[in-house]
Amino acid sequence: MTQPPSQQPPQGGFGAPQDPPQGVPQPPQGPPQTPPPAQPPQAPAGQPGYGYPQQPPQAGYGYPQQPGPYGQPQQPGPYGQPQQAGPYAQQQPGPYGQPQQQPGPYGQPQQPGYGYPQQQYPGAPAPAGPGGGSPFKGKPAMIIGAAVAALLVIGGGVLLLSGGDDDEKKPVAKESGEVQKPSTSPTVDEGDGDGTGREGSDDLNGGRQAGEAKVLWLQKNDVDLPRNGADVYGPWIVGDTIVKGMYRTVSGYSVADGKQKWTLKLPADICAAPAQTTTDGRIVIGVKNGTSDKADCSDLQLIDLNTGKTGWKKPVKSSGLFDLMSDISLAISGNTVTVGRTGASNAFRVSDGKELFGKRDGICQPFAFAGGAKLIAATSCRTDDLDNPQHQIEQLDPATGKPRWTYKPPRGWEVDKVYSVSPLIVSLTKGSGDSKKWNIIALRENGTLRSQIVSDKGDKFAPDCGGAFAVFGQRLDGCTGVAADANTFYMATQDDTSGTGRTNQVVAFNLNTGRTKWKAKAPAEQTMKPLRMEGADVLLYVDAGYNKGGGIATLSPSGGSPRMVLQHPASTAQIESSFWDEEVLYAGGRSFITSGRISASNDEKELETKTMMAFGK
Repeated sequence: MTQPPSQQPPQGGFGAPQDPPQGVPQPPQGPPQTPPPAQPPQAPAGQPGYGYPQQPPQAGYGYPQQPGPYGQPQQPGPYGQPQQAGPYAQQQPGPYGQPQQQPGPYGQPQQPGYGYPQQQYPGAPAPAGPGGGSPFKGKPAMIIGAAVAALLVIGGGVLLLSGGDDDEKKPVAKESGEVQKPSTSPTVDEGDGDGTGREGSDDLNGGRQAGEAKVLWLQKNDVDLPRNGADVYGPWIVGDTIVKGMYRTVSGYSVADGKQKWTLKLPADICAAPAQTTTDGRIVIGVKNGTSDKADCSDLQLIDLNTGKTGWKKPVKSSGLFDLMSDISLAISGNTVTVGRTGASNAFRVSDGKELFGKRDGICQPFAFAGGAKLIAATSCRTDDLDNPQHQIEQLDPATGKPRWTYKPPRGWEVDKVYSVSPLIVSLTKGSGDSKKWNIIALRENGTLRSQIVSDKGDKFAPDCGGAFAVFGQRLDGCTGVAADANTFYMATQDDTSGTGRTNQVVAFNLNTGRTKWKAKAPAEQTMKPLRMEGADVLLYVDAGYNKGGGIATLSPSGGSPRMVLQHPASTAQIESSFWDEEVLYAGGRSFITSGRISASNDEKELETKTMMAFGK
């Protein structure tokens, strides 16, 4: 699949802290994937971008790491043993002012426009995704300088600057938003040549072969976007409706024919969204508190995705100056939505917006969360050594925020991502630059260490965690390319371009020992990635290759070859492979592919951009 500047998959192997390495993987080889035709503008490397000051922060409750390139030789792991080459070889500054790479905002390597991290290896696509942006964009230089100086001190009690123009009022807690029922369907082709999305003579299913799925519908963009495009949030499937958000609009579409069922216009940009909804189809998203460059991502909005109707809306109050500089990340577990950020995190009841918990007493504060069946928190504890941080992993009671258990990794190791909450599998990183290390650990139900995952020599891995480059903010969950059942962890390897075509493997790891159980190869000249478990099997997306349709497949728990359960037609392979930073869902025997970002060089091309495609039998 063509990847936009919004993704940078990890590259390189890893090893368990307790066990000696099995070899040192090399940096990735091979040509870069084709970039999208329209990319956000890039700032020159090493120059301040969008008003960022140059000096790195020196204190706080721990700034989460941003994704970077991976695959450099490792140093000894957290338990004093030799370490595998880790995927996270280059990294942004850590929570306590770890060594920087080169000048840029806060001493970080300069990012391209929108705050996206740059690629570090030739051939590696540059990362990006929803929710990024400068915390100082449009703010006076005097305020910027004061904020950076105040980073030297913990605490605060300062108020956030109000967003928008001077005469713009900050939203208060209230119900807002208006659902619109479209009088005509947005541009959609139902696959029979009669839709408005394509010429009548161009039948999407005209070249379909026996055994191939049908193209149910293909949708084009119907949202007027800003000059540089916008990120797509979702999609989420609720009953017979598939929902996505973009810019200042959230819309629901029929899964059967792609026709718009409802659309919700928002007063400002969407800036954050969780991977999960509640079991009854509600979600809380982040919306900016104004439309000017000074607006912050600080308002929460409840939406019922069944109907598009809004519920409560309220701002997230500042608890200190660090919040001025932190993007937020959202996660839902049960009836609780958490708001992760640098200074202090908060949690609210989804049903009525009541705050359930916030800043803790003591030196340890959660900064990011993973939701779903359990609520997992990444916590940073203040230390006297800025270069040697102390993180913790906690399972929280969603109603009170009290830890049910706490696991403390060795000093210096930072919580990076949660690949699965049940069983709990966590990615950890340490250090920066050439000494960057990466480890994956599995924890038991009581929070004790179960195993450390150890890769075979030469294996390089590519979990796709999406999410934006966020300034001192981190999304902990939402990764694809990984899946887990009670006893096995499955992860896709990095694309291999050394042969005649691009391909890869899925590797299964024993969660009790951390060792490789088996490896399964993707179909020739195609790659595959785990999406989730489907019963006892691993559900996969096999991407479209040259004149080869993609599709949905499964792998047996014992390995072997993938079994295709929904083969997409070869005749539409070029359309399928054109989606940028694609999100793939499978539900009810249908597969859905959605672009992760919509961008075009002019308004005409913007409205011709394909946004969603559905397949079924």
